[in-house]
Amino acid sequence: MRKPSRAYIGIGSNLGHRSEHLRSALLGLGELGRVREASSVFETAPYGVDHNQPLYLNMAVALDTQLSAEDLLHQLQEIEQRHGRVCMQQNEPRTLDLDILLLEDAIIDQVGLIVPHPRMHLRPFVLVPLREIAPRAIHPRIGSSIAELADLAGVEGVRNVGNIENVKV
Repeated sequence: MRKPSRAYIGIGSNLGHRSEHLRSALLGLGELGRVREASSVFETAPYGVDHNQPLYLNMAVALDTQLSAEDLLHQLQEIEQRHGRVCMQQNEPRTLDLDILLLEDAIIDQVGLIVPHPRMHLRPFVLVPLREIAPRAIHPRIGSSIAELADLAGVEGVRNVGNIENVKV
């Protein structure tokens, strides 16, 4: 049996009943290992798109799992599909988006699997929730802590809307 690894997962939703998608995703993650901590929920504008989309709800989760990176990715994609996610193009609206942000100090470069997430250090909607649960985690490619990266990225447009149990949007 593998020793559990600490994975940090980013969760986002901007279609349908967003908070229910996040709650359901947390339950699904619990089937993949032990959810150690979940951030608050943050509402943000869509990132990297010019057209109107609904606002996102985003959060980050610390998950201890015995799954390999490849198996974890496959399981996350299955959870997304159960929520009606269809991958058509980058940055499109979605019922659920699950991303491996960090996996211990691993650096993985495979087709379809890059860890740490290749753009996380540029995205306040990822860094602000992640800073809440893992401020001292180190980005293994950059060598900076999540708190340092979040400070550089800023918090503009990232609004804390509360604990997942209390969010109704």
